[in-house]
Amino acid sequence: MIVMKKILILPLLFLILFSCKKSGLDPKGPTDVRIKNNSDLAFVEVIVNTSEGIDTLGNVAAGGFSEYFRFDMAYPKAEISAKINGVEFSTGAVNYLGMTYIGQAKITYDVFISDFNNKKLSISNCSLDAPLD
Repeated sequence: MIVMKKILILPLLFLILFSCKKSGLDPKGPTDVRIKNNSDLAFVEVIVNTSEGIDTLGNVAAGGFSEYFRFDMAYPKAEISAKINGVEFSTGAVNYLGMTYIGQAKITYDVFISDFNNKKLSISNCSLDAPLD
């Protein structure tokens, strides 16, 4: 009787252990990124650099959101540039050393004009919107 139980348990255990599917996704990403324009001026030709990719997110109306764009990996900060009234504004370069990646999620960078005279953008918040589909 004990031998019979072992014979039944071993194949069942083998089936359970090896039937799990691995996700094709890396724990570091991808991350779907969008921008929220927290200013009263339109952002034109928004470009986002997450250290693992650069993409153009298009135009973002004042107070509006861009669409989500997929990056291989993203961090709580990113280098973001946009034209405002025909002039290039930017957050400037980001040092990613020591930052923890976000992982598989949808996020929004809340971006505002922090210094109009020096053409400076800043990220006030990076919110986790949802897990990836």
